Amino acid sequence: MSEDDDFLARRREAIEALDADHGEEKPDRAAFFNAVYEQADGDPASVPWADLKPKAQLVQWLEKNAREGKRAIDVACGLGDNAEAIAAAGYDTTAFDLSQGAIDWVRKRFPETSVDYHAADLFDLPREWIGAFDLVHECYTLQALPPSILERTSAAIASLVAPGGTLLVYTRIRGNDEDLPEGPPWPLRELDAMRFTEFGFELIERDAFELRRYDRRSPHWFCEWRRA
Repeated sequence: MSEDDDFLARRREAIEALDADHGEEKPDRAAFFNAVYEQADGDPASVPWADLKPKAQLVQWLEKNAREGKRAIDVACGLGDNAEAIAAAGYDTTAFDLSQGAIDWVRKRFPETSVDYHAADLFDLPREWIGAFDLVHECYTLQALPPSILERTSAAIASLVAPGGTLLVYTRIRGNDEDLPEGPPWPLRELDAMRFTEFGFELIERDAFELRRYDRRSPHWFCEWRRA
């Protein structure tokens, strides 16, 4: 077995082990996410959303949109790969995660980082962050939280974007008539993924693509939004 195959095998075991604990009615989500990082015990394969590299669509977007000195924030940053890519493109970058365990881990991974990492709650953001960022990046956050609070989650993410700023959203997608799967993740309906128009955003570009993992095809969108 190759190193990559071994990583994927451990990843699949971790996903199967987490499924039983990660339902919509889980009352303490901070405790859940902290437990994921604690139980991983330094093995990133045990963190289902940690790829140890930035998303390809984000990298491609940054190649065309490097902005020296502009402010950016990475929502639910996990182990930091997307945040580090944003900082490398010239942005003055902040990143946060609900889990203190994730933040402790990412600081060990990138001890010389220029990113300002914080443990913070999306639903209790520092006041100085509201409307403060030229670029806001969210990857898999919307689909990771219960559909019952999707509007609240979307509004909280939108609140970070400065007037005229950009919001990047990377998420799994399902058709508007498709049943809600047992999650998480809970792939967004297409109409739900478009709800940022309700918060004064214009869709600039949408990249629709599929990822294949474990013999499954997973439709995705990577959207660039602009705030009026």
